Order: sequence, then structure tokens, then C-alpha cells
Amino acid sequence: MKILINLLLALLFMVGAYAQTITGFSPGEAQKQLVLESRFDAQLSTDNLDAWMEKMAARPHWVGTEAGADLARWMRGQFESWGYEARIETYQVLFPYPKIRLLELTEPTPFKAALTAVPVEGDPYTRQGDALLPSYNAFSRDGDVEAELVYVNYGVPKDYEELEKLGIDVKGKIVIAKYYGSWRGIKPKLAAEKGAIGCIIYSDPKDDGYYQGDVYPKGAFKNATGVQRGSVMDMPLYPGDVLTPGYAATADAKRLDREEAPTITRIPVLPISYADAEPLLEALKGPVAPDSWKGALPITYHIGPGPAKVRLKLEFEWKLQPAHNVIAILEGSEYPDQWVMRGNHHDAWVHGAADPVSGMVALMEEARAVGVLAKKGQRPKRTLVYCAWDAEEPGLIGSTEWVEDHLEELQQKAVAYINTDGNGRGFLEAGGSHSLQTMVSEVAASVPDPQTGVSVKERQAARNLTNGGDGAFALDALGSGSDYTPFIQHAGIASLNLGFGGESAGGEYHTIYDTYTHYKRFKDPDMSYGVALARTAGRITLRLANAEVLPLDFGPWHQTLSNYLKEVMKTSESMREDMLKHNKLIDKKAYLLSADPTKPRVTPTKKNEVPYLDFSPLQNALATLQNEVDALAAKDLESLSKPGKDALNVLLMQAEQQMISEEGLPRRPWYRHQIYAPGFYTGYGVKTLPGVREAIEQENWEEARQQIGKLAGTLERMRAYLIKINASIP
Repeated sequence: MKILINLLLALLFMVGAYAQTITGFSPGEAQKQLVLESRFDAQLSTDNLDAWMEKMAARPHWVGTEAGADLARWMRGQFESWGYEARIETYQVLFPYPKIRLLELTEPTPFKAALTAVPVEGDPYTRQGDALLPSYNAFSRDGDVEAELVYVNYGVPKDYEELEKLGIDVKGKIVIAKYYGSWRGIKPKLAAEKGAIGCIIYSDPKDDGYYQGDVYPKGAFKNATGVQRGSVMDMPLYPGDVLTPGYAATADAKRLDREEAPTITRIPVLPISYADAEPLLEALKGPVAPDSWKGALPITYHIGPGPAKVRLKLEFEWKLQPAHNVIAILEGSEYPDQWVMRGNHHDAWVHGAADPVSGMVALMEEARAVGVLAKKGQRPKRTLVYCAWDAEEPGLIGSTEWVEDHLEELQQKAVAYINTDGNGRGFLEAGGSHSLQTMVSEVAASVPDPQTGVSVKERQAARNLTNGGDGAFALDALGSGSDYTPFIQHAGIASLNLGFGGESAGGEYHTIYDTYTHYKRFKDPDMSYGVALARTAGRITLRLANAEVLPLDFGPWHQTLSNYLKEVMKTSESMREDMLKHNKLIDKKAYLLSADPTKPRVTPTKKNEVPYLDFSPLQNALATLQNEVDALAAKDLESLSKPGKDALNVLLMQAEQQMISEEGLPRRPWYRHQIYAPGFYTGYGVKTLPGVREAIEQENWEEARQQIGKLAGTLERMRAYLIKINASIP
């Protein structure tokens, strides 16, 4: 009975799919596209994903290793065998390798951290000895420092506010912070700004260990010796090679002196396991940590400073290393100079089965299936460019250097960039340019979820409803953390980031335990979600490649911007109300004190003035933009002649570029998009309308006024561009 029900559900799903309309396609072309997509699906094989992952994750392959170069050459050969013109583009990038790592507790009781993860039974990949990359944070400073220790929770701005209330200063101290709460690079960045001379980061078992579930090898979660590697480059300033900001790291490029590179941290930083962290934390005294700061170690969490005193000594080998990007091109049958780009990185901190190989093998299987169809005469109309990026882990380096190297051509020819990274079992997670939201929603409705049989869109909607949402499909805004960053936030190319997850949690991230063995046990054992990712990204890629009119819908984009503006206005209004309420209370207390001469004379502290901000330029800009968005939505694009559609597509390709400014964001000109950016103090986390929002959050009111005007100008530029688009349509 269960088999019969599943067959009926699958049949109903297929009937619904074939009855659907597709944005950008006339009815007849839509049916052809749906047939193509069914043939594409039929080519996909979980066996390929499995075999390729076992091969690609067999050896550690961080940037600069021979294993990484071997994989690049192998992937190039694979793409060539599938009919692509493939090449390797190499850049010379700075990469630090750890030579000395020393962490010891010197007072009150000596202890030396092991800084070594133990091999586990049943996973031979964890027994590769010296081939495993030591645990460290790339782009830490060299240093030899000794000082009292202070526990700073997650080491984010609100934690330092709490320390200030307690009268605890980290100046001249070494801080220890938990992973999570923000991107890791923010922790040493803030610590240095507060005067700390060193930073230690550890994974607390409450966030990533036995508190969450059984630890590896019994379960998926981080065991006591596991350590998360990762970059602490100050990527909110700029990603990519630290010595060539804004231009490509070619062999003959002019490079900054390393001491002048602003994205290298100002203090030494080291990640450690919770086994190594426990003696350090146990030796702390001082105030007991607030309840929200307490982890799951069997100790009382104190803040310090001291009496625990630690010595941290780090030394790195700083060398230029080759970063090998694999670029595979399948020329379009009708529009060879219009590129649909698809990317995933191939480098890893160690073996990288989950991050990034799980996404890379899905991309490869997608490209193979498209190649099979092309050989059968179904070549995409637009050119497809498949990219396997190197050096993503140290700081999005391979993709950033490639974008900087090809910027002018990219802005002329790129239709969109679709990114993937790690993948697992669970729900579709999608973020990107909101002009692509309608198209992605349609694709999500056409891809069945491997576990439930309903569409991945329906499954995502069910989760949203369970979590208190309205169940509507919406793209997340993109911050940073993967290779879409240079495309959308520097070049202004409409971009997406896709992956499945939510039911494949574990503690293997950036550790020696991110292996084929771990992935097959706990992440996606039958590779069915790898195929689901290939189906989802492949449909998006093929629809962008074959659409008669590029499937951009500015209705969801405009609504999303309107919501962002409401959020920013509410933030400003709330800050002003809080200031007025607080200062009124202070005035009342001051009056009562002055009326009673027996009370001590205390001068209460008022909050700084929060002025009224005039958001009308943005409100007006969005209102006039609405007219042009509605006008475009009302156009009968299907009736356009082919030359008319071709001319319209050339304009649509560069619509996203209207949202970038050449001067970029304040204090970080590399980030040029005015709608989406990683936060200056959130790292990967997105800040929408970043120039305005961050100025308000930092109480820089003059800058907030300037950024309101600048953003209004960006929206006016977009309105003028939409007028141009509308005028091109009879």
C-alpha cells in the first residue's frame, strides 16, 4: 500500500510539473523546457556522486598542496570528457602555514595544550598523520604573548558591553571566546580593538559537542579533541588575496608588504578543542559568568581576569602558493556572449567531504548531464561556465581573484552566478538577488524532496509554518562566506546560493573528521540530496540559459526593499524612543535627588542624543520605483519579436549592476552593492541597506544622513534604468 501511495504521489507531482508555466518562456517553449528537464533528471546518478566524493576526499587538499593540484587537473579532464572546453587559471596568493603552535597555562597550575585531534576507530582517513593540516586560524599574526586570561563568551559586541558593565577590561589580556555567535574573524578583530594582545577560540560542547548528541565516532558531533580550523582574515574589509586588494594576484602583480596588509589580524589567534579549553577555563576566577554565557563543560564558568595566565606562541611560514581555478565552458548555441555561471570551491581545510566536496560532486554531475544532452543536440542557448574554485577556505581567494581579473568582461557578459558549497540532508536553503525569487520559487516547486515526495518548496513552507512564519517562499539576503561574494557585492552580478541542510547536523566542520566515512554515516548516506541539489541548481541554470526573456521579476525585489526600509526606520525610531524614555527617567531621578539635600549628589548618565532622520528621500524613491516595476510587469513580453526579446535581455543582464556604486561602502570600498553586504561586525551575517543601517547602529548620524542620500541616488538610478527597459518594449 505504501509503495502504491508513493507512486500515485509521484505521478501527481509529474502531472503538476508538466502543467506549469515557466517565467521567461512562452507556453510552447515552456513545454519543451520541461521535457528537457525530465531528460536532464534521467541522467543524474547517485553512484557518480558517491565515487567522486570517495576520490576527492581521500587526501587532504588545502591550497598549495599537490593533492589539490591533482584534483584540479582531474576535474579539468572530466569536464573535457563531457564536451566542455576546460582550462586551469592559476593565481599566486599568500597563504600562511603553521610552523610553531604553543599554548600553555603558566599560572596558577602548569598545563600544555595538546593541540592534536585523535584518530577514531572505523575512520581510516583520520589516521593520516603528518598529511593532516594542523589546527590553526589562517591570517593570524605571528606572536609570542603571555598575559592573564579573560573569558568573553562569543566575543561579539554585546559581550563586551556586558564586560564593561562588570568593570572588566581586556586591555593587555588574552581572551578566550567560544565559536558561534558570529563569524570567527570578528572575535580577534573586536578583541584587538578592545586592547587584547591574543585570542583563543574553542568549541564549547553546548554548541558543538556532547550536549547536542553523541560524539564521533558513535555519533556525528564534535568529540573532545576536535578543532575547527578557519580563516580570521578581516573579510568585511575585502576578501581575496590579502596582498592584492581589488586587483588580481597574477604572478607579476604588485603586492603590498605583508605588514601593511589590513586584512591580516592585529593579534595572534589560535583555535583549540574543548579538551584543551577546559583546564584554562577551570583556572579562571573573578565573577561567575551570566547564565547565557555558560557552556556545558563540567565546571563553573568564571570570567576572570586571572588568576589563570597563559602563553600563546605562533609562527607561520608566509609563502605565495598557487590557487588553481578550473573553468569549464560549454558555448551557447544562440548567445555565446551571454554567460550563465555556476560555481563551487574544491579546496578544503583537510579532507572536506561535506565542505566542499558534497557540493562539488553535485555540480560535476549536473555538468555531466548537461554535456550528455548537448552531445544529443540539446545544447543550451546561452554559454554555461562551470567553475571549481580554489582557496575559498582561506578567504574566498580563488573566486575573488578571478572576478577581479575578468571584471570588465564579466560585467558585459554574465547573466547570473549560481553558487553551491556544502550539502546535506533536509530542507532547501536558498539566498540571493530577489529579482530571481520568482524563478527560484518555480524551480523549487518542480523538484521533489527525496524523503517526503512533496516538492522541496512545499517542504520548506511546512518548516516555515512550524517556525511561526507564513509559509511563503522567499530568498534570504546574501551576506558573505562563500564564492558568490565577489560576483554580487563587487561586480554587481545577480547571484544565488543554494544547498540542502537542517537534518544533517554534526561537529565535523573544518576538522580532521570531515571525511567520506563521516559523510556517508551522518550527512547524506545515499547521496539523494546531492542529486536533489543537482536537479535544483541544474534547472535554474538551464532556465537561465534557455529563457526567451531572462526570468527577472522586480516585484519581489521591490517588496523586499520596502521591507528593509521599514526595518531600518523602525530601528531608528526605537533607538530614539529608548533614548527619550531613558533621559526622561534620568531627569526625574536628578530632580528628586536635588530636592533632598541629604541624598548623595550623583550625576546620572544620559544616553547620547538620537536625532530625527529624514527617510523621505528613500520613501519617495521606492514609490516612484513602484510605478516602473508595475509598468514592466504589465508588459506583454511574449508578443515581442525575437530581436525585441534579444535587445531586452541585454538590458536585463545589467540590471543588478545599477545597485552598485564605484566608491563602495564607507571604510570598505571593495564592497560596492548598496542593498546587500556582510556586516562590518557580523562577518558572514548580512546587513541589508548596509550604508544606512550600519551608520544608524553605530550612531554615526551625519553618515546616516549621507548614506540615505546616496541610497536614494542608487534607487533613482535603478528607476531610470527601468524606464529605459520599459521604453525598449513596444
